[in-house]
Amino acid sequence: MGERQNQPFQLSFNVCLKVDFQGSRVTSDGGLLLIRELDERLGLEKLIEEQLNDSRQGLNKQFKLTDLLRQSVYSRLAGYEDLDDAERLAADPTFRLISAQRIWDRGAALTSTLHWFETELLTKEENLIGLMALNRETLGQAESWDGSSRVVLDMDSSESPVHGEQEGSAYNGHFESVCYHPLFLFNSHGDCLAAKMRSGNVHSAEDWDELLPPEIKRQQAEGKEVAFQADAAFAKPEIYEALEERGVKYAIRIPANENLEREIAELLVRPPGRPSQKPLVRYKSFWYQAGTWRQPRRIVAKVLVHWERLWVYKDGYPGELKMEILAKVEFPARRST
Repeated sequence: MGERQNQPFQLSFNVCLKVDFQGSRVTSDGGLLLIRELDERLGLEKLIEEQLNDSRQGLNKQFKLTDLLRQSVYSRLAGYEDLDDAERLAADPTFRLISAQRIWDRGAALTSTLHWFETELLTKEENLIGLMALNRETLGQAESWDGSSRVVLDMDSSESPVHGEQEGSAYNGHFESVCYHPLFLFNSHGDCLAAKMRSGNVHSAEDWDELLPPEIKRQQAEGKEVAFQADAAFAKPEIYEALEERGVKYAIRIPANENLEREIAELLVRPPGRPSQKPLVRYKSFWYQAGTWRQPRRIVAKVLVHWERLWVYKDGYPGELKMEILAKVEFPARRST
């Protein structure tokens, strides 16, 4: 592969040993070839051509759009967080072989080309939209191999810290950092079905309606039963109603309040008898309607008490008592990772 073949040097003290140098054949990223095989079976190249727009003309197309995107993505998969290693990786046999055949001997793209690709071509509005569609279509190909008739969707936000004055970043009091606050939608396998970058100071549930309803529609169109789970940041009447209108069962944690605590008062006292060495878990199901709700909803409360810490009290209750309250639980809660 681009390197003159020399005869190996035979060692005289042991004829079983030979010394040879083939630097262009040595790689530490051979595992990426398996991902490249998955990429091929999912038809990623065709999807890239359908979803991304290449505005280059003539001789500027030295590297195909698919090769540039693969090199950019695969380098991150291999643990190279930026383009500092791009020049070295351009000669790496793995990165040459995952690309089109004409690159096998010539080498992959260098730093300047990749930088232009990531900061100018991919950041165009039509390609940002295309990347979202590409992600979803690729997962759709994988889902076609899954015969499951039910999917559990999980929405959550996350912290993406920044350094310096990055556009759109802001201080977030909950995370106590300057950051972006992206929103994600996952399935029960942990696959990211949709995402949106947001300013650091928006509410965790902001823009939920841009991601969740379209995915519910897509899954139901494929004949799948859809369920939804989320934490207390998404305990909003408009989300409950949107799910109920679409026939989606859901489990959403809601913040505790005095009215809810009164409903489970009998669970918040120590039962008689010798305490167990294991934490005590209690459940109670009841119907409840908050002032902002149009109708009552089923609540399931879970109370967990650690007996070894019962001497710590706060407001009359054990200090280590943990209470979880879920709205309308119709299926076993399972949070994807």
